[in-house]
Amino acid sequence: MPRYQSLYFITILLILASLCHAATKPNVVLIFIDDLGYGDIGPFGVKDIPTPHLDQLAAEGVLTTAKYITNPPCCPSRCSLYMGQYAQRFGKYGMSRGLPIPEDRPTLAQFLSSQGYITGQIGKWDIGTRQQKPLNTGFNEVARIPPRKQYTEEEINQFPKNIQNQIRKKKGKAKFVYVKEDGTDGWQTDYDGDMAVDFITRHKDRPFFLYFSPEAVHSFSDEAPERLTSRTSAKPDRKPLAGAIASVDDQVGKILKVLEDLKLREETLVIFSSDNGPNLSEQGTAAPFRGGKGTGTQQEGWVRVPAIYSMPGQLPQGQIYEGMTATIDFYATIAALAGATNPEHLDGVDLFPYLKGEKSGDAHEHIYWLNNDPDDPEHRHLVAVRWKDWRLYRQKIEDAWQLFDLAKDPQETQDLSANYPEIVERLAAKHANWAKTLAPLGEIPKNRAGGSQAPDGYGWATAEGL
Repeated sequence: MPRYQSLYFITILLILASLCHAATKPNVVLIFIDDLGYGDIGPFGVKDIPTPHLDQLAAEGVLTTAKYITNPPCCPSRCSLYMGQYAQRFGKYGMSRGLPIPEDRPTLAQFLSSQGYITGQIGKWDIGTRQQKPLNTGFNEVARIPPRKQYTEEEINQFPKNIQNQIRKKKGKAKFVYVKEDGTDGWQTDYDGDMAVDFITRHKDRPFFLYFSPEAVHSFSDEAPERLTSRTSAKPDRKPLAGAIASVDDQVGKILKVLEDLKLREETLVIFSSDNGPNLSEQGTAAPFRGGKGTGTQQEGWVRVPAIYSMPGQLPQGQIYEGMTATIDFYATIAALAGATNPEHLDGVDLFPYLKGEKSGDAHEHIYWLNNDPDDPEHRHLVAVRWKDWRLYRQKIEDAWQLFDLAKDPQETQDLSANYPEIVERLAAKHANWAKTLAPLGEIPKNRAGGSQAPDGYGWATAEGL
């Protein structure tokens, strides 16, 4: 056989081998909800909102009770997830919306694309600059943004005064009510869930990564229809949020059903979590902890969020893991599941050995916070470290440290710093040493992030279509 023919056949065999190898890789669906509180879903104790599909997900997986956001709120939280490291590593010490994510290390989507995955994103983005959109940073497909309902003045006046003001700021456009292709009104979270089903169905024959990050349940939830709110027993001032959470549960149900129908459930890791603590103004809760978005950003409830990992056949079912984990672990865990060597830049760890019970204790001995961007409002400043049951905290660098025992005092009502000075000293030194490894405060470009991360319309935008 001539040499060129031999090389040709070898090349074909290598391509086929690569495709076969790719086909054996597990799928990943990462569900990341906006402003969902620790205590606002059934597996974590909620009583006034039915979440049967999340209950099912927890029953078929591992519930983690000490999962942290290392960089609240929404924008830095998502940047940390996408890069698999503390966002302070690239100069993000607060919201700093528009600060670039680094381009000298692969994003999660870029990394999985290099491993043969088809990648898709649905919903809220809020990462990097205007140029660093999903299709520019590793995603093959992104769900388009359908047009929002345009309210009449009469319709606006039916909302509470504070919501009227927010709608008018949006020039009368709805937040969660969109216009379907047939001209009727639809609920955006339903649309997002339908797009998730479409993505999974179309890519059932190859490994896929779906980052499902709907706008839900970010305020305002007052548009939630009666068909959702009536399913809850929440009090009136909490009912809109409760209805929005019920809708999130519906979408989890759609995703689980299509995976079951396509016989992909045991081949797919489903991760469910939130980008930061609850919106207290909408009566979200982080129970049994205190705090959340708004006036509660200094407490545990701002940074501890619900998380569930489910992959029947690979992970145990109906189990609880109490060790400390973080959003930065998603990247490392998914990369390891894909059978790849983790990139060197990651701060996260592969959680599978802990979730399977092969390793015990905390996945992270310490977790750190340093949110002190001078452009951020002071109420969002946070300097803290968590170790075992202890949380050492101060709002600003110049403040005195406070120490809380979260096991005995989850509401953080009793400062024990005077009782345990040796613990304060040890953890303060740990935090100081960690802070020395970080990048300086990053400079935000004049062309800040904002606007839609995908083109308007229906269906999908693709990287090839740019």
